[in-house]
Amino acid sequence: MSFDYDLFVIGGGSGGVRAARVAAGDTGAKVALAEEDRYGGTCVIRGCVPKKLMVFASEYAGMVEDAQSYGWNIAPGRFDWTAFRGKLEAELDRLEGIYRNLLKNAGVDSYDQRARLVDPHTVELADGTRKSAKHILLATGGRPVKPDLPGADLGITSNDIFHLPELPKSILIVGGGYIACEFAGILNGLGVEVTQFYRGAQILRGFDDEARGLVSEEMRQRGVDLHLGTNILEMARDGDGGIRIKATNGTERVFGQVMFATGRTPNADDMGLEALGVTRGRKGEVTVDDYSQTSVPSVYAIGDVTDRVNLTPVAIREGMAFVETVFKGNPTPVDHDLIPTAIFTQPEMGTVGLSEEEAAAQEQIDVYSTSFKPMQQSFAGRSDRVLMKLVVSKASGKVLGCHIVAPGAGEMIQLAGIAVKMGATKEDFDRTVAVHPTMSEELVTMKVPVRSA
Repeated sequence: MSFDYDLFVIGGGSGGVRAARVAAGDTGAKVALAEEDRYGGTCVIRGCVPKKLMVFASEYAGMVEDAQSYGWNIAPGRFDWTAFRGKLEAELDRLEGIYRNLLKNAGVDSYDQRARLVDPHTVELADGTRKSAKHILLATGGRPVKPDLPGADLGITSNDIFHLPELPKSILIVGGGYIACEFAGILNGLGVEVTQFYRGAQILRGFDDEARGLVSEEMRQRGVDLHLGTNILEMARDGDGGIRIKATNGTERVFGQVMFATGRTPNADDMGLEALGVTRGRKGEVTVDDYSQTSVPSVYAIGDVTDRVNLTPVAIREGMAFVETVFKGNPTPVDHDLIPTAIFTQPEMGTVGLSEEEAAAQEQIDVYSTSFKPMQQSFAGRSDRVLMKLVVSKASGKVLGCHIVAPGAGEMIQLAGIAVKMGATKEDFDRTVAVHPTMSEELVTMKVPVRSA
């Protein structure tokens, strides 16, 4: 049987674009890709990239204060959201153009419209056109969701934050995951009065307890009004144009804006998957095997739509493994073990491997940990503290986890992640000469465990 294409990719995010262009460019496969929105996906258009640029912008106010402490005659100014947003939008346009050109240069046919499956080898576009393909790859990502409560439609999500015509004077951020905490720090740094509600006992659930505890403490020190064990019951428009909320702790307050960061859901609805017999999980994710193959042999899925590890570099790795498996004859399972991760809270957190709690649940461990005031901030009169932490197996001496809370933690954890991925032991860390004076030197100078479990 002949097909229009060897591969049809649905979704123009980082994972889908990488799989499409490598399959076409490296193997000569005939490839098409359909994207109903902007090319680049969540990361480039409404996630990591614009968020990180906002992180950079939000940190300058503190830099001015620090510079004054170091003798510089610099006066703080007012943040111009309109000017920043214009430059941000231009940068996202530039990056989207790069993604489009990558596909074009690889010979991939692009369709700027929604696509859905009508059978295991056929895709129907929004205009009614149908295209057949030997293989179909779902890379449709995910989207933020709002909770089911009265007035929730008045709130925004992380998708909307980049497009606000102006910054509100005050905002309530609902949620305790990394997205909520990152935007709490960003908006606080940009001069917005930030309140954060989280229904749980501590933010950043699933991360190392000691590390997330320090992030929580430092966020409060920097001005975020964080309320744990608190949620919204209802919302309504206030007479003055604000949003009045009623909280589970009995308080009622009015905010200029409310942002929900209470979870994401896979983009897998209304795609014809159920009729084909493509299995979906409890959260609506497309279930796949170790090779990203669904329950329908010709259909594969990668990235956030599978809800495995929802990170852009992971989606790209999954796309590459898919091409190796299907188009290069080299069956390659996806490696989701020991993935370094950065959370761009303020302060940043970097982590790789097991948390202290996870490690202690599976074997006996030694914990090496130190928290201190870094030189740069201490000299400027700040009370900021950082954390360097290693979780080590008692039996093998292998470093099971590394956790850093500090400025530049994302940069540091990338390098520490190489050592942990290679199976480095605490002795390997000890044998490494310290780079002095740096914060990260503490990772190789901690000689005595602070506790064992």
